[in-house]
Amino acid sequence: MNICVFLSAADLDERYTRPAREFAELLGKGGHTLVWGGSDSGLMKVVADGAHETGGRLVGVSVEFLANKARPGADEMIIAADLAERKRLLLEKADAVVIMVGGTGTLDEATEILELKKHGRTDKPVVLLNTAGFYDGLEQQFRRMEAEGFLPRPLAELVFFADEPAGALAHLEERLGRR
Repeated sequence: MNICVFLSAADLDERYTRPAREFAELLGKGGHTLVWGGSDSGLMKVVADGAHETGGRLVGVSVEFLANKARPGADEMIIAADLAERKRLLLEKADAVVIMVGGTGTLDEATEILELKKHGRTDKPVVLLNTAGFYDGLEQQFRRMEAEGFLPRPLAELVFFADEPAGALAHLEERLGRR
């Protein structure tokens, strides 16, 4: 299974790096492919290292203005012209999406995939890995949107909330089978 991971390229502390690495190691041990933003820095590097060291294949999709930060030695590295093309290519390459901790770029990627699902433009499973309660407020906002009629489909059809890496991967494997 090709799993796209949206996450930060920032250097973060152990409460965020440990679960990210754990997920990546599970991904690699499961024989899955990591599809990610291609960066060799911060949390993106942690995930790429964890997947690679446990046998996972690495498919990076970077963007021209960040190409100097692209991970050397990825199994495949694509350089997109801009952020819109990057998101499109990341989603094209993926069977499923996991959203980890991140900033505005990660939030943009998360809302785009949920918008695509909301309108039936994709049926790829999406998991929001809520490490250390990072996305508690976002989950609350999504639930309010659902309760007040802003989502035409039940929230559970759009995204699965997981607190632990193993639960995130188990959900994807259940939804898609062990590809």
